[in-house]
Amino acid sequence: MKKNFLLLAALVSSHLLVAQRDTTTLETAVVTATKFERKQTETGKVLSVINRATIEQNGGKTLGEMLNTVAGVQIIGANNNPGTNNLVTIRGAAAGNTLILLDGVPVNDPSVITNYFDINFIPIDQIERIEILKGGQSTLYGSDAVAGVINIISRKPSNKKIGVNGLFSYGSWETLSQHIGLTGRTKSLDYSIQYTHTNGEGFSSARDSTGNMNFGNNGFNQNAISSRLTFHLAPGWDLQLQHRYSSYRAELDAAGFTDERDYTTNNYNSQYGMGLSRKHRFGQIRLNYLFNRARRDYLDDSLYKSSPWTTRIESRFVGNTHFIEGYGQWKLKGFDLLTGADVRINETDQWYWSTGPFGPYAPAPLTASMKQWSPYASILAKKGKWNGELGGRLNLHSEYGSNASFTFNPVYRVNESLRSFVNLYTAFKTPTLYQLFDAFAGNTGLRPEQSLVAEAGMEWKRTNGLRARAVGFYRNTKDAIVYTYDPVNFTAAYKNVSQQVNYGVETELSYSWGKWSLQTHYTYTNGSIRAAYDGTGAPIGKDTSYFNLYRIPKHAWFGELAYRVSKAIFIQTQLRYIGDREEFIYGKKPAMMKGYALIDLYGEYKLNNKARLFLDLKNITDAVYEDIRGYNTRRRNFVVGFRFAME
Repeated sequence: MKKNFLLLAALVSSHLLVAQRDTTTLETAVVTATKFERKQTETGKVLSVINRATIEQNGGKTLGEMLNTVAGVQIIGANNNPGTNNLVTIRGAAAGNTLILLDGVPVNDPSVITNYFDINFIPIDQIERIEILKGGQSTLYGSDAVAGVINIISRKPSNKKIGVNGLFSYGSWETLSQHIGLTGRTKSLDYSIQYTHTNGEGFSSARDSTGNMNFGNNGFNQNAISSRLTFHLAPGWDLQLQHRYSSYRAELDAAGFTDERDYTTNNYNSQYGMGLSRKHRFGQIRLNYLFNRARRDYLDDSLYKSSPWTTRIESRFVGNTHFIEGYGQWKLKGFDLLTGADVRINETDQWYWSTGPFGPYAPAPLTASMKQWSPYASILAKKGKWNGELGGRLNLHSEYGSNASFTFNPVYRVNESLRSFVNLYTAFKTPTLYQLFDAFAGNTGLRPEQSLVAEAGMEWKRTNGLRARAVGFYRNTKDAIVYTYDPVNFTAAYKNVSQQVNYGVETELSYSWGKWSLQTHYTYTNGSIRAAYDGTGAPIGKDTSYFNLYRIPKHAWFGELAYRVSKAIFIQTQLRYIGDREEFIYGKKPAMMKGYALIDLYGEYKLNNKARLFLDLKNITDAVYEDIRGYNTRRRNFVVGFRFAME
């Protein structure tokens, strides 16, 4: 049955040619591709947009679940218990190879091994739209933008002096969510203040493989507030101040297939930002500063003992980032010039303490920092039916020295409906603080991972509501950093020992006719790694190649069919298929996780232009599956809610 489902998905996608939820038309103005607002027809980069209307027509979904509807994007953990780490991967890239932007500014957590940012901190109702830019984007955005960037753009102000928006919802596992926003606009000030609270009992994060061990539920409680003020100082001059604070408490289990009753984590994220922009006759300039602090506290007091070796464990991980950037756009005769530079300072402070039958254990805390400075520039030119971008970045790092990246993006517009493009990038990921300085496995001699990324494709849009895109992609990463362990000498180290190759195809289609609309996409992803290891963690003394896209399906398909019954009633169904995946198991052969198919139903009723009721029914077939081996995913569940906006 699974093979038949996959064949049907592939046939539908290839026959109809392709879609993305829009999400985006060829004339949509976007900012992520070039750092300044530009029509999508003027860039050949592969960009998808989830706009505010689409977010509101998926009233019961989280940020991770929404990103899972985008071609080539997989959020591992989005369908697990709330509070699970949501690992973001694009086109099979490892965690930490997709850069998260908040309002165009990079954010990360230097206290985690791969430097990724926890998207659990960002409630979906505080977002105006999401721009997903695929391919190597290190020229404009620096380290970690290897597979792409995801730009999360804050909720925009109302056009009125005072506007109010809100949401109340209730769902499975006694999950309650409340959101309230106050926005407005005057001659001298735009403002937006948003608050969201979510809590629920959850379910057991760990999977009970026997079905009779009575695993306990793992609850979740979050508070998040964001504020954004834009002062119009003078004609052309704007000063922007913003602050975000988000915290959540999650109850954890000990490991896959292993229950725990008193293991909790408290997570905090604070951001303070400032931006100054000026529009001038030749373009505009902008200065940005952001301080980002992430903190994670873990406590296991082991009243319920999952391990005989410890009776209490405490740990804290703190990561601070300072980001300073200045850049400008100059519109010159026949081309646009973008120049800029940024400075990044990453810091971490980590400690661990435990006690048990053999006494306390407290290794030396890890305190480390690194700096990098990067000038960059790009030229965007247009001549006849040709558009193109050429750019480069030099990165100067406090530990390893320097490296460079470039971008080349020619676009040819065949006619008003059809354009073709070829994108060639180099991208990089710097070693993280943990990989450099960890007392047990750190290696200060690490080099950055360097990737060559290529894309080629075509995009087609007709005025009758048909839009299609097909893209082939290839990524070759050299000096990939892996964790190695020598069981003979009991030593470990991070090393640049491998070469990773990923490749595949994305096809997308959207079509609207009358009251109906259809979106569908299919992604094929494959790859291998060449290293002096066989994937089990044991050194073998010579290079070998093996498939290593763990938790990444070779085949993924998504489809959505929506119908506007009347001005008041809207319904849609979504189908998502994820093929078989391998799960890494240290010291053993990978385990195979079976593919699965999910069906969701959504409906809403507009009470008037300002308020609506909605019902989101998810996994209606009650499919049993795993995204992370040993952990439960959400079975059949629902969210019912009320949303209003007086703006």
